[in-house]
Amino acid sequence: MERILVIHGPNLNMLGKREVGVYGNMTLEEVNDTIRTLAKGLDVDITIFQSNSEGALIDKIHEASERYDAIVLNPGGYTHTSVALRDAVVASDVPVIEVHISNIYRREGFRHHSYISEVAAGQISGFGVNSYLLGLRAAVEIARSPKTSRGSKNI
Repeated sequence: MERILVIHGPNLNMLGKREVGVYGNMTLEEVNDTIRTLAKGLDVDITIFQSNSEGALIDKIHEASERYDAIVLNPGGYTHTSVALRDAVVASDVPVIEVHISNIYRREGFRHHSYISEVAAGQISGFGVNSYLLGLRAAVEIARSPKTSRGSKNI
């Protein structure tokens, strides 16, 4: 059974309370329940982690190479600022699908650049909570593909 790690970055614990017009009214627990339901249907083992701390996110990504077949990562605001998070993705050697609830390219200019996208297998943004579900489906497909056909993370 494939093992997928879902990581929520900073401020995502405030879903349902913060900028509802941008992020919707579902709480993080409701989002996680939706992710777990899909994971069960896809017959994958899912672990979900959230932190507002850059170091905790980096530590979790470092641990992933020993435990997970793929990562679904919403780096939150660290998307646009964290070279350290980018370097952790590279060091983990685990395929990463970057996801965002909002379309970061339709928002403020500083959000248009992602340090993660250039080292991720792919990026999904702008589909609300469905970004996570599409990301999970992509992660499962990558995890189920033969390692020899995966190539690098930049598929």
